[in-house]
Amino acid sequence: MVSAVSLKHVFMSYLETTKNVYRDAALTPDVGLCCTTNPIWELPGLKIPKIMQEMNYGCGSTVNARDLTNNPRVLYVGVGGGMELLQFAYFSRQKSGVVGVDVVDEMLEASRKNFIEAEAQNSWFKSEFVDLKKGDALNLPVEDNSIDVAAQNCLFNIFKTEELKKAIDEMYRVLKPHGRLVMSDPTCEQEMNETLRNDERLRALCLSGSLPIKDYVKALTDAGFGTIEIRARKPYRILDPKHYPTDELIYIESIEVAAIKDPMPEDGPCIFTGKAAIYYGEADHFDDKKGHVLVKNQPLAVCDKTAGALAALGRDDIFISESTFHYDGGGCC
Repeated sequence: MVSAVSLKHVFMSYLETTKNVYRDAALTPDVGLCCTTNPIWELPGLKIPKIMQEMNYGCGSTVNARDLTNNPRVLYVGVGGGMELLQFAYFSRQKSGVVGVDVVDEMLEASRKNFIEAEAQNSWFKSEFVDLKKGDALNLPVEDNSIDVAAQNCLFNIFKTEELKKAIDEMYRVLKPHGRLVMSDPTCEQEMNETLRNDERLRALCLSGSLPIKDYVKALTDAGFGTIEIRARKPYRILDPKHYPTDELIYIESIEVAAIKDPMPEDGPCIFTGKAAIYYGEADHFDDKKGHVLVKNQPLAVCDKTAGALAALGRDDIFISESTFHYDGGGCC
């Protein structure tokens, strides 16, 4: 039997490796550390300093304008070079409207310096818009029910099962009712061998901790999030036998997900994976009497649960599309 002390040592070991990787990346920007799948936001009056772009250690984006209306209070965990914090501040523009949390002192200091450069390039921006805090994703220094939008980019995939659960529970705790947890992480549908899974550096580099999408989503619904939106699914990296300890080619994707702190429906969570229903019958619309009205020849975004219920009706005038893994809002719920 492995002792509690030994388990704690293993836990501390891989997290310490992660801290060292990002401490080095804070002191010497590493452009190739992560390969973001998104272009830099182009917004009126927003200029992102080059140093922030070089320190963009994420695999996608967590910044979405439809999440950021009505001056939300935003939490971002794992600050990187501050680029997404700056983008969130663009929409917030209030003192401490954005809270950035990181466990690496050097990364926090690098972000502070980068915000001074951002002030010089953006007349609207003030460093006081962002409140940087030293803290751990597993024990956030943030009050309960105080955040409208929480975000993390290419961080949670580093955690192993128990730490991932704790990190998601912490995000759930700090969010207000109906608040949103927006995340971008690598995922992988193939099974990885134990050598890859236990390689501390590959886990720190956001590669070998990648989960299948269904497991990733289950971790969110297990925490209590009643609505899940898969907003994007994109190619990310390849682990090949020549360069990594694997006998097969492993394909890694990145996904962008929003988990909303809605009450859990009695019949299970609403998970949007980009399915749509199209009614093409004789009437001008179809009403399933459960809150879903399909106007003739007008696609309606539906969650997977509703898609299954409509398909089970056995009608020959309703078409249900496959999952596109791209959901843009609106629809059945």
